[in-house]
Amino acid sequence: MSQGAKAEGEKSRARTSRARGKRWPLTAAVSVLILAFLSPLPFAAEKLRVGKSSSVGFTFVPLDVGLDKKIFDANGLDVEVVQLGGSAKLHQAAVADAIDLGLGAGTDIAFVVKGAPETTVGAVSLSPALFGIVLLQDSPVKTVADLKGRRVGVSTVGSLTQWIVFQLAKKQGWQRDDIVTVPIGPDTTPQLAAMQTHQVDAVLSAAAFGLNLEQQGRGRLLLPASQIVDSFLMNVVFATNNLVKDRPEAIRRFLKAWYETVDAMWSDKPGTVRVARSITNYSQEVEEKEYDTVMPSLSRDGRFPAAAVAKVQTSFDELQILDPERDMSKYPTERWLPLRK
Repeated sequence: MSQGAKAEGEKSRARTSRARGKRWPLTAAVSVLILAFLSPLPFAAEKLRVGKSSSVGFTFVPLDVGLDKKIFDANGLDVEVVQLGGSAKLHQAAVADAIDLGLGAGTDIAFVVKGAPETTVGAVSLSPALFGIVLLQDSPVKTVADLKGRRVGVSTVGSLTQWIVFQLAKKQGWQRDDIVTVPIGPDTTPQLAAMQTHQVDAVLSAAAFGLNLEQQGRGRLLLPASQIVDSFLMNVVFATNNLVKDRPEAIRRFLKAWYETVDAMWSDKPGTVRVARSITNYSQEVEEKEYDTVMPSLSRDGRFPAAAVAKVQTSFDELQILDPERDMSKYPTERWLPLRK
């Protein structure tokens, strides 16, 4: 091979090498784009607006604990907590499509029976352990027997608190009017004032209210309501019919996260008490006692025991809220609950 041919060959190889070098960055860029296209997109958590009819009730604390422990996050949910003052406002928010899920009283099923666009999808609490008979130190009431003929404050006429007082009279073998119920509202401030001014001798209120007064040396919890009424559908989860229709899988994931949280609360009392205290502002001692009092009432699987549902029907009948012939069993559904363990 001549020197000229050899030189020309070397130039050709150099040109080819340079061309390949220019193609590599382009090839790499195309590969990156292809990989990006084929890779799954980041998972977008599903937004859920969850209303609470009580901002401080311990039976709704699983929502806050689940957020604290990121259990709802792990189930692909972005939960927004909506604080609502009482049952009426909770169900008004559902009607207005301002919430997707609601945490309310079992007796709120009456709203569903009367046409509220909601479905009862999970049990939260299966006894009224959240409540109790509370009195001051100077109350003439010292024992349960002393309540006969006395005035007991309740939230309002036709309320669950009034019905529990009626059940206490029945359990004692008394007539209903052997205890005078006085409607004074659900908040503890006016309840305390009513006792201090002797408008009432005791109140049917939050058990923790009595525990707090006891720690302060100002009063005590005479007995928890769970000793008056057992197997009662105290609190439940409601889903709006829009959520049921459009995003039923979100209901399933929320309930799964909720009952996972309840299990976590059983195994982590200190962590649960810490979160609960940030909500209730009770002392460590009071919140630990509330934990011990109320935790056993929390459902761990969301099922609706027939006896608990029947007791709600009884309360409706005795308070004359609904037609006594109404079949309550068809309103709660277990369709979206996690499988039993």
